[in-house]
Amino acid sequence: MSKSKLMIAGAALLAALALPVASGAQNRLDASRQPVQYGADAGEYTPDGFSLRGRAEVTQGSNRLRAGAIRGFTTNGDLTRIEATGDVYFVTPDQSMRGDRAVYTLNDGNVVVTGDVILTQGKSVLTGSRLVYNVRTETARIEGGGANGRVQGVFYPQGN
Repeated sequence: MSKSKLMIAGAALLAALALPVASGAQNRLDASRQPVQYGADAGEYTPDGFSLRGRAEVTQGSNRLRAGAIRGFTTNGDLTRIEATGDVYFVTPDQSMRGDRAVYTLNDGNVVVTGDVILTQGKSVLTGSRLVYNVRTETARIEGGGANGRVQGVFYPQGN
C-alpha cells in the first residue's frame, strides 16, 4: 500500500474512533433532548401515555430513572411528564438520587424527587425531603426533612 493511501486510511480510522467520544459528549450536554426509551416487566399503552410496572425503567441519554412503577403522560403525541413511585432511583453519570416518588417534567428538564431523599456524588451524601434536579444545567436543590427538618450531609474533597 502506498504511503499516501496508508495516511488516508490512518486518518479515517482516527476520525472513526473520535466519533463516539464526540457523540457521547453531546448526549451528556443535553440529555433532555434525547429520545426516551423504556422497559418493564409489564406495561400498557393508554390514549394519554403509558404505564409500566415491575422493574420499570426509563432512560434518556445517559440518565436513567428506575422505580417499581412509572407512568408517562403525553400531550398531542409528545411525552410531557413522567411520574415514578416505589423505590425511585434517578441516576446520571455523576450523581445518584433516591426517593419515594419522582416527577420528571420534560419541557423544563426538572426532576423532583420526594420522600426520604438521598443524593450521592462520589462518596459525598446529602439527605432531605425534596430534591429538584435539572437535567439541562445538572444542578440540584434540596430541602430539609427528617426529624429535625434540616438538610444533612457529608462532603469529601475531590482528592479523598
